[in-house]
Amino acid sequence: MPDSVAFLATLVAFDTVSTRSNLPLIDWVEAFARGHGAAVERVPDASGNKAALWISVGPGDKPGYVLSGHSDVVPVEGQPWSSDPFVLREEAGRLYGRGTSDMKGFLAVCLAALPAMMTAGLSTPIHLAISYDEEIGCLGVRPLIARMLERGLHPRGCFVGEPTGMEVVVGHKGKSAARVTFRGLACHSALAPQGVNAVEYAARFIEHVRLSAEALVRDGRRDALYDVPHTTGLSSVVRGGSALNIVPETCSVEFEYRAIGGDDAAALAAAAIAYATDILAPMMQAVDPACGVAIEPLIDYPGLETRPEAEIVTLAKTLAGRNGHAKVSYGTEAGLFEALGNTPSVVIGPGSIARAHKADEYVTRDELEACAAFIHQLIAHSCL
Repeated sequence: MPDSVAFLATLVAFDTVSTRSNLPLIDWVEAFARGHGAAVERVPDASGNKAALWISVGPGDKPGYVLSGHSDVVPVEGQPWSSDPFVLREEAGRLYGRGTSDMKGFLAVCLAALPAMMTAGLSTPIHLAISYDEEIGCLGVRPLIARMLERGLHPRGCFVGEPTGMEVVVGHKGKSAARVTFRGLACHSALAPQGVNAVEYAARFIEHVRLSAEALVRDGRRDALYDVPHTTGLSSVVRGGSALNIVPETCSVEFEYRAIGGDDAAALAAAAIAYATDILAPMMQAVDPACGVAIEPLIDYPGLETRPEAEIVTLAKTLAGRNGHAKVSYGTEAGLFEALGNTPSVVIGPGSIARAHKADEYVTRDELEACAAFIHQLIAHSCL
């Protein structure tokens, strides 16, 4: 197979922070794939500024395997990078650059393997799914999965290449997050009883989320495969008030739940929102009917819960030369492939999530080589 490091250097050079277009990267990958004879379909977003790619190699009338990765990366502003984050730098076997672990290293290995896929004579197809806006809520993979289903494709399994150190991950938590904005009634603080203090009502909401999270820790389900073995909830961003002597008119709270299998993050978030709209809002409106609560959904994606004995898990362990499996607390697109696409999925890829989103993010040559060996084994398996 070609050296994946050269491909990684090219991918890192594309600044695909989620606030920017990913089209230059998509254009390059599409031209490369078409140049090698692969079937390629582009799935643009509504704005036309971003797109996902579905690349297929092998027979089109059989169910195959999906190699899934996202093209976007998180911002670098304010981080103390030792060198340009969009220029790949190698030092002592480490390859530094934004997205090297999360997750352009995986994409680089897949693209380096594409010529081998084309000449292998696959009897089972291999698909490469490249999405956008994963970092801001797993948005771009949803229309990609929808297009997959429209085409009548029902893959045998999906490998999502998030950084797991090539460990076979069979589960991740689902997440639901929203912003709740309390609209009160401002007045001079000397006349506080005549106003409606949005900050104080927001504080009651925050306490409600905290108490529900404590109940999950105390009485909730447990799954020892997670580093945090229970469902969590918290408030994370609060904005409100303008001056000490003014009763605050508005206050917003951003909160989230991350749920293990068996718990429902969306249901927990909905219960918290119901407390705001059904309990707190009427209390505010009793003083002034113009007061109230506004809800803005932020992120919602399902968890992954693949049975350890599932065929896709056994195959992943065989290809990776592993015996064990694990679960992770961060989210991936795997849960969506399973929930929306009815595609059994595992998460496995080079790098480490502990290096992601930080300055001097890196992946090692050894990790890329281990991933390349996995892909090579998948190609051989797909020729049987």
